Parts: sequence; C-alpha cells; structure tokens
Amino acid sequence: MNDTSELDLAAMLCSRLCHDLLSPVGALTNGLELLADERDPEMRQKCLELLEQSAKISADKLKFFRLAFGAAGGFGESVPVDEARKVTEALVGDARRVELNWGLSADRLPKGAVKVLLNFAQIGLDALVRGGTLDVGAESRGGASEIVVRAAGPRIAFDETIGRALENRLEPGELSSRTAAAHMLALLARQAGGGLQYVLSDDALVLGAVLPEG
Repeated sequence: MNDTSELDLAAMLCSRLCHDLLSPVGALTNGLELLADERDPEMRQKCLELLEQSAKISADKLKFFRLAFGAAGGFGESVPVDEARKVTEALVGDARRVELNWGLSADRLPKGAVKVLLNFAQIGLDALVRGGTLDVGAESRGGASEIVVRAAGPRIAFDETIGRALENRLEPGELSSRTAAAHMLALLARQAGGGLQYVLSDDALVLGAVLPEG
C-alpha cells in the first residue's frame, strides 16, 4: 500500500488522536457536571482531584502528540532528548504498571528519529496489557540514528497488521486509526532512506529503526 492518499492518512491520524483524548476530556466534562451539583465538601474535593488528574492526562497526551505527530515547532531540525524523555515518562506514568528504562547517549535527535522513537514507545506501551518493562534506546552512529524499543511482559498484545504497516506492506482497506501511526513511520523511514523492523515473541516485542541523518 505505497500510494496511500495523504488525506486518508491525515484523517486516520486525526481519528487516532481524537480517540486517545476522548477519555480524559470526557472525564473532565463529567467532573465539572458532578462539581456543579455536589454540595458535600468531601465529595467536592474528590471531584477536584478527578478534574486535576484528567487535566494532567490530557496535557500529557497533547505534549506527546506534538512531538510524535506534529511539526514540533520551536526546536529547529533536532529535538532535545530530554523533551522526548519527559513526554514518554508522562505517558508511561499515566498507564501505570509499566517500568520505563531509558538509555539514550545523544543529547539531541533529528525530528524524524524522535517521531519514530515516541511512536515505538506508544506501540510498545499498548502491547503491555498486563504491565511489564519498556526499554527505550537510541544513538547517533555513522551518520544515522539507531533506535530500539523493547516491551517485555507476561502477555504481549500486538496486532500484526501494525507490523505490516511498519514494513509498508498494508493491504488496501487495512489503513485505519489503529494502523495509521505505524504507516506514517514506514513512509517517514522510506523518505529518509532508512528502515524499520520488529520481532515478536510470547513475552516481548522489539521494534528497531535505522534512519540516515541529514
């Protein structure tokens, strides 16, 4: 599926972002409705805590989306690794039951490499339905960014349609809000002259990428 319409891909990515934001934003709406009707001080405090938690999750997701899908304006051609780490830590913290191990030697990475790294982290996190560990590593070597993300846990949930999307092998009709991000990465890697790969086992999913820089 190499000739995907840019409009179709944009629409599917928007659907994915809206889906991911629907829950925390809906919780904000529910919290405000409860707060308007509640008079008990203890219950009002619980409503405020719900609002605070939902607002934090919404803000964390928006910051993540900005780097993972957007133009990341204001950073130039590369993004500080600390920025990528902050949004990944927030994402993992909101998910819970997942331990994040971070190992990046570079101070900055090209925007494309950051997009791949963050989307790999999201795919890995989604695979850890029963918790586990998420190992994230990247380095610049030989004029290329090398990225690896490993999700390990007692049960790995991975739709191999996403794997086909990463390998740019989607069949017509398989592009959806679920596969759009992976397909975007495949297009990004092809444009950069690099490649993506994954290895799946019963207790681990490993995602790798090599992206020439410049």
